[in-house]
Amino acid sequence: MSGLEPFGARLRRAMDERGPLCVGIDPHASLLAEWGLNDDVAGLERFSRTVVEALADRVAVLKPQSAFFERFGSRGLAVLETSVAEARAAGALVVTDAKRGDIGSTMAAYAESFLHKDAPLFSDALTVSPYLGYGSLSPAVALARESGAGLFVLALTSNPEGGEVQHAVRSDGRNVGATMLAHLSAENAGEEPLGSFGAVVGATLGDLSSYDLDINGPLLAPGIGAQGATPADLPGVFGTAVRNVVPNVSRGVLRHGPDTVALRDAAERFAEEIRHAVTSS
Repeated sequence: MSGLEPFGARLRRAMDERGPLCVGIDPHASLLAEWGLNDDVAGLERFSRTVVEALADRVAVLKPQSAFFERFGSRGLAVLETSVAEARAAGALVVTDAKRGDIGSTMAAYAESFLHKDAPLFSDALTVSPYLGYGSLSPAVALARESGAGLFVLALTSNPEGGEVQHAVRSDGRNVGATMLAHLSAENAGEEPLGSFGAVVGATLGDLSSYDLDINGPLLAPGIGAQGATPADLPGVFGTAVRNVVPNVSRGVLRHGPDTVALRDAAERFAEEIRHAVTSS
């Protein structure tokens, strides 16, 4: 398989050129209603097309949440396919947020669905869950390397339930979240300018200085905006790794739709605030 330039290199360039911002595409029912759209496939399609047309030529990353498309069945997945393809064609990197995780041939099939270059849902990166053991992700890691794609592995998520797994302490004294970060650091060893295997680390978690976040890979950071974190919080949370943070904003931008100018203005404000916070730290 002939792959793309590695995701990490493409992401570093996109963040440097467009600013380090990821905007979620989260067409849940209440947001469709705020836009004056019906909670059906037509509303889903209108919402997704508007976000892509407004932002794909200017933000570094768009992150469609697969579940909000899957709930409409095959027609919803067709909208997701179109959104991914059109966003990538306009220059945005697409991270499909599907949080897949399984073992063996099933994990391989999930990987082929999103990371094979000829797949209808081929994305620049995919979110994955390692909680059947990091080694269960091996098929996705291998295919991502082959195709030039990337992964974002759940490591330190901001939801309160996550702590019972991610903060559990192993026999070696290291907790599970730190173990996932160590695995990713090993995957990215020697890669320049940035590795392709990132972690999901919540921007709402406060001081994370006890964790080694310098994994030579990107850190996808949900929580900016509606969840309470601000761009100014990023240096305090991520420390020396802040330059590799990809802050995700969803509702903070999307609530300004369906006006495309308002969506663009909101995204530009967040990108500038994030750029200032990162460069002045």
